[in-house]
Amino acid sequence: MGSWALLLCCLWYLTTVRAAVTVYSQKPLGQTLASTETAGAPAAEYTGLKAYDPLTLNPPPLPDPRPATQFALQLQSAAGNVPGLSIPVSGALLGLSVETSVINHFLGVNSSFIQVPFLNLISTVIERAGRFHIRVGGNTQETARLVENTVDGRMIEKQNIDPNKPTATPVLVYTMELFYLLGNISSLANVKWYLGVPFKDLEEIHLEIAEHGQRVLGDNLLGIQVGNEPDLYERHSARPAPYGPEDYCNEFDKVLQAMQTNPNIPITNNLIGPSVSSGGWSPELVYDAGFVSRFQDNLYAITVENYPSDNCFAIYGGNGRPHDVQAEFVNYLTHDGQYSGRHMLDKFLNSAAIAQASGKPMIMFETNTASCGGFPGASNSFGAALWAVDYGMQLAFSNFTHGLLHVGGQDTYYNPATPPPTGVSTFYQWTVNPIMYSIVVVAEALGNSNTSQVVDLWPNSGDVHTPGYAVYESGNLVRVLLMNYMTDPSGASDYTASISVGGGETGTPNAVPAEVKVKYLWSPSVSDHFNITWAGQTFGGQFESDGRLKGEERIETIACDQAANICPIKVPAPGVALVFFSDAALQEVTPTSTLTYATTAVTRTLNTATVDVDVLATSNGQSGRDRALMGSTSKGSTGAAFSSYVAPSLTVLIAMLAPALAFMKVFSR
Repeated sequence: MGSWALLLCCLWYLTTVRAAVTVYSQKPLGQTLASTETAGAPAAEYTGLKAYDPLTLNPPPLPDPRPATQFALQLQSAAGNVPGLSIPVSGALLGLSVETSVINHFLGVNSSFIQVPFLNLISTVIERAGRFHIRVGGNTQETARLVENTVDGRMIEKQNIDPNKPTATPVLVYTMELFYLLGNISSLANVKWYLGVPFKDLEEIHLEIAEHGQRVLGDNLLGIQVGNEPDLYERHSARPAPYGPEDYCNEFDKVLQAMQTNPNIPITNNLIGPSVSSGGWSPELVYDAGFVSRFQDNLYAITVENYPSDNCFAIYGGNGRPHDVQAEFVNYLTHDGQYSGRHMLDKFLNSAAIAQASGKPMIMFETNTASCGGFPGASNSFGAALWAVDYGMQLAFSNFTHGLLHVGGQDTYYNPATPPPTGVSTFYQWTVNPIMYSIVVVAEALGNSNTSQVVDLWPNSGDVHTPGYAVYESGNLVRVLLMNYMTDPSGASDYTASISVGGGETGTPNAVPAEVKVKYLWSPSVSDHFNITWAGQTFGGQFESDGRLKGEERIETIACDQAANICPIKVPAPGVALVFFSDAALQEVTPTSTLTYATTAVTRTLNTATVDVDVLATSNGQSGRDRALMGSTSKGSTGAAFSSYVAPSLTVLIAMLAPALAFMKVFSR
């Protein structure tokens, strides 16, 4: 055949298969994925992945009349003189709730490849709080099944979409790699886990998550959730009507009995429930059905799940109600707004009291700005960061032990952080959203002593735009957190709080120090997505983060007038000021060195972890029994099981990556 004939044949062949061929290029175009997809189009017409939606809302107008910009704030130096203080809480108060279906993207592909930006993000919090709590579950836990291998060889495989689920929940199968992944993460960083057993079909109870979770994770597994949002089962056709709290309690008991007769589940006093979402039942209806008294000896914690609003109508069509996000943005931006933490938690104060009387932790097990993925322009704004700081401090003040911010996939707005789409992961990095800063700020506000008690100050004559909290550790005032929800580029809405300590009606002596240190969470506007700094440092912009805070840390030193007993603290509009009343209080949450993880590998340029053997040997993988403040309640368990089953997987991890060690580094900054 002649060359021309051959060429014509090739061209003909290409035209016949063009519909089946897609050409991909990994060459960066100098633009973000979002801007590439919406070039020349207004933000409102964006049709790409929701995690990268560039929609920017307008800041709410300034209140009329405006709050005072100068006010006095009288505090007591000793906790004994302060009414209404919370129970002692941990700096690890805010954690994550990760939907089971996305852990292979968010946590790691498998036990050998862990997402480095994820490790860096949680390490940033652990340095300040001592540990980090993650729940793996959500709607996708209810039908998850363990298999020996998946069809595509991956750790998790989505089989199909359940048509009865308005949230389009996929049915999942997973392999043992899931447990080894979680175990290896805990060997690198002090992460504690909550898992959930499938609860959809109780004709055949599947308890593999409890069996292997205990065997592999040991004391790093804190609790097992039994039933996720059971008050919605009837609405979502997961149970035939009528289905009520008594039915749930009976089914909870059925699972408990199955666990107690299973020789592979030695621990059955770590169960979690009722995890109602206020979608149909109040928690009190479940308590009245005997839940707490009936399962007192088997409960690790009492849990609820709650979102202040929902975007289900926009995301899935017809479920919920449509929202004008611009009009409702202001509801997130006051201390007592419709979507504020204070407003959300009012209905759970009785539950917190019941938990406290029962000696159980009270956990907000799943939450975020709005269910069904959050709102564009709001859930990914600096306003959401302010909302989450206020919400986190209000959780502490309301005697909650933890609050877990939910993480979904690429098609949600509210993620604290999101990995890049797989097709561009070789040259794009992660996107860290404003709400991730909130987790860091709350960790620093509460510290790692596990003795922090919080009081809502209602400063500035109780103005809802300028909330504040005081934090006491071991009975002493150590930190004050002040907020400003307003956006005013002119600076006219910045305020100065003149803090006095001691004195006053109690007759205690004046106690302001000669100076205080202040860190600021700042952005020019509540509407900004990425122009955000915490003490001068930033996680970076869209597709720019490896999970580490970057830039030079800036801590302000404010001189106090000891004669007048006043420390003047300025708070920008918008922003947060965290005031440290002693060097010890600052040093407690200031890392002396930061363990971070390299992001270079032979087969990828980003987002793949390697583990230095010496670092691994001295990491946080020892038994929770040896860390008195880690919060485990697994009675009688030891680190032996953890060592026996996680260590082999870690050996595989190191062995697989050994050829690449010349190209990779684990380093400290």
